[in-house]
Amino acid sequence: MLSALRRYKMSSKVEPSNLLVIISGPSGVGKDAVLARMKEKGYPFHYAITATTRQKRAGEKHGRDYYFFAPDQFQSMIKKGELLEWAEVYGNYYGVPKEEITWALSQGKDAILKVDVQGAATLKKILPQAVFIFLMPPSMAELERRLKGRSSDPEKEEKDLTLRLEKTREEIERLPLFDYVITSYENKLDDVISQIQAIIIAERCRVKPQNDTSPKIKL
Repeated sequence: MLSALRRYKMSSKVEPSNLLVIISGPSGVGKDAVLARMKEKGYPFHYAITATTRQKRAGEKHGRDYYFFAPDQFQSMIKKGELLEWAEVYGNYYGVPKEEITWALSQGKDAILKVDVQGAATLKKILPQAVFIFLMPPSMAELERRLKGRSSDPEKEEKDLTLRLEKTREEIERLPLFDYVITSYENKLDDVISQIQAIIIAERCRVKPQNDTSPKIKL
């Protein structure tokens, strides 16, 4: 029996049964806020949860916002081949559990997944017919404002901020990897979500889906 991901890759070229939407963008651009608002408004997606080794932030819960693992647990998942992709970002590991995607696709559900830009680049090679959306900050000054104060260590904050802003400039240069770009205004989440919904409608109406020329994923 073909795996759910392989069936997804080989689905109809006229009317795909379901969509895999990848949301990406720089740290602090509002990816979490956008997805939280989509859940609140009841958009019918399977919201895939990312695994990470970073510490929980205030209000976050294991299994809702992220799967929080110790580094040795995460390394075990890598060795067992349980992650679709993974990367080290700002000293912490992030990865996408395969089960999060295969379950949704096997059930015929649309899935939406949040990853960093490095992860999106990896997934583009594996699943090129997924829909890749880049959230762009309104300006670097606005992004800097959002990032300030997120660190609980004041001595580390300035160095961390400089690193993240430099990384953002590099990530913006990778825009050609993506299918769509949306400017993420902090106080206009509903506008961002409306644009995501418009993209999904457009993809449903696509006559010629993106070509799949990548190697088959090993599950």
